[in-house]
Amino acid sequence: MVHIVWTTKNREHLLNSDIRKQVFDHIRENAITKGIYLNFINGWFEHVHCLISLGSGQNIDKILMLLKGESTYWINRIIFNEEI
Repeated sequence: MVHIVWTTKNREHLLNSDIRKQVFDHIRENAITKGIYLNFINGWFEHVHCLISLGSGQNIDKILMLLKGESTYWINRIIFNEEI
């Protein structure tokens, strides 16, 4: 298992309670779609924790790109442009 933590840019408190639930749900759905076993996800206003089991052929760099990179893109596009 791997414990991954990432923060918002400049550790800004962007993940309020409404947004945080949407972000965590999106990360969970994205992990399922990408074949990533996400054991646990949680966080606070400025960071996210994920506990992940790596499958064969998966590495931390790829997992981070698929989860963190995609969720950052999604947040900027959907949440902060209020397209939901």
